[in-house]
Amino acid sequence: MRDLKQLVKAYDVRGVVPDQWDESLAYAFGAAFVEVVGGNAIVVGHDMRPSSPSLSRAFAEGAASRGADVVEIGLCSTDQLYFASGSLDLPGAMFTASHNPAQYNGIKLCRAGAAPVGQDTGLSDIRELVESWLDENGTVHVPASDAVTGSLSAKETLDGYAAHLRKLVDLAEIRPLKVVVDAGNGMGGHTVPTVFAGLPLDVVPMYFELDGTFPNHEANPLDPANLVDLQAKVREVGADIGLAFDGDADRCFVIDENGDPVSPSAITALVAEREIARAQAAGEAQPTIIHNLITSWTVPEVVRDLGGVPVRTRVGHSFIKQEMAVTDAVFGGEHSAHYYFRDFWRADTGMLAALHVLAALGEQQQPLSALTEKYNRYAASGEINSTVADQAAATELVRAAYAGQEGVTVDELDGLTVAGPDWWFNLRASNTEPLLRLNAEAKDPAKMAELRDGVLAIVRA
Repeated sequence: MRDLKQLVKAYDVRGVVPDQWDESLAYAFGAAFVEVVGGNAIVVGHDMRPSSPSLSRAFAEGAASRGADVVEIGLCSTDQLYFASGSLDLPGAMFTASHNPAQYNGIKLCRAGAAPVGQDTGLSDIRELVESWLDENGTVHVPASDAVTGSLSAKETLDGYAAHLRKLVDLAEIRPLKVVVDAGNGMGGHTVPTVFAGLPLDVVPMYFELDGTFPNHEANPLDPANLVDLQAKVREVGADIGLAFDGDADRCFVIDENGDPVSPSAITALVAEREIARAQAAGEAQPTIIHNLITSWTVPEVVRDLGGVPVRTRVGHSFIKQEMAVTDAVFGGEHSAHYYFRDFWRADTGMLAALHVLAALGEQQQPLSALTEKYNRYAASGEINSTVADQAAATELVRAAYAGQEGVTVDELDGLTVAGPDWWFNLRASNTEPLLRLNAEAKDPAKMAELRDGVLAIVRA
């Protein structure tokens, strides 16, 4: 029997096609989604992976079998799907496996207004319903419904998506900028030409051809190896900035004029500064900014310096979005380069973050490296993964080694976070793989290296 617990993750559905799932399961997920979430209509989109069109159509047919009218928006980025969900006020489903290799596919689900669907907000209920429709051989048997079958219709949303983003950030008066964009053969190649059209930007495109087999490099800019081509091109053409999008273009990574990566924590601080200023200009005295617990300490420091209120959360989009709803935060950032905006239905959009960075750069004369220097207050390890069979046991060994030291605090908001006066590290288990992820930071680079190497020595022993 198929193990749906391996397929349904903390925030989404993701697995290998057709080994772990196929059109029959996609149909069942569509039917279950409508039964759990409700509503008379939903919106469905998909990325450029070879399996995406057939899987998304099967999901749509499953949803229609439960009486929902399905609006199919076709090829789109994940944040374009969130725009459709928000602007149409409909639950949505995006077929993508983000940065995963070509054989993977998945579904990111949301309620009307792009509100997240995670394990605690409906995803586990959807999984259990689909499981009830599997026989002992793993064959899907979706029971008949009394509902009148819903309709399937197509809708174009790219122009509306681009117009909405450009309404939120005005780039009309910035100085001309040369921008290299690496779309990684993903959905950035679909969205960037429309969003950037007519702006004072000289765009140098890289890998804009939509190709879900990723012939040039993986569409995962979190891996430094996948930034090498962009870094070289920025230096070659003398660009002001480089932008790299992941496969479904909901994350954006930034390269400065020297070809050096700009930390997503620095981008979070930069965008937070702009959003705080805008909110305060509108009369909001102490705007709230969300940051996850592996962003740099720079972020909450900058937020407090500007009169904002920083709120620390677990890693993961469903947690960020829930906390944004509770606190009415104007902006949220993750060190994985997910950026969330109240004005974008609290959903994540790498494109809107990119527009903010372009505006900040183009509104003044400094190069990007100088503009972002003030956000580099700490030395950071970056995220380091270790394959560990018994993650809990390894974590306990690390706790025992560090927790008893004088002046050290420990919390378990997400994994294990240990902090001293001017340093911290977080060790947490992956939701999808047998990995422990380490992030460490310190005022002093030597202290950061000592922390990093000490924790890794225990974890990998």
